[in-house]
Amino acid sequence: MDDLRVNSQLVIPTEELRWRFSKASGPGGQSVNKTNSRVELLFDLKASSALGPFRKQHLLNQLKHHLVAGCVRVVAADERSQYQNRQLALSRLAELLRMGLKAVPKTRKQTKPSRGAQKRRLLAKKLRGELKRTRQSKPSLET
Repeated sequence: MDDLRVNSQLVIPTEELRWRFSKASGPGGQSVNKTNSRVELLFDLKASSALGPFRKQHLLNQLKHHLVAGCVRVVAADERSQYQNRQLALSRLAELLRMGLKAVPKTRKQTKPSRGAQKRRLLAKKLRGELKRTRQSKPSLET
């Protein structure tokens, strides 16, 4: 099996990936209880030699909800064959790592609306209120 290519700069060697197989529930017909088609892929972030210290720490922070004992765990049991589930697990792990390596967007600094914007807003509200007041039908007193 080839190494896992996450992006152009990061390639994870096959030796750092651990596989577990088990019987899957779901589609499969008569062979569902006989074959180990469910795939669990484990990648130990802390022990990885493919990641530098900065990337490793960044991924540990970004993927903290996906970690089990410092390992990223991906499960695939969608397909009937183990091979297809292995390919699916690899693509899911690569996508998860790609998402984790993205730069965190800067948080928006809250600002107050300018004085002119506040005046324009209040003037628009006042004009709208006046328009609605002129549309109201007043009952006549001469009835």
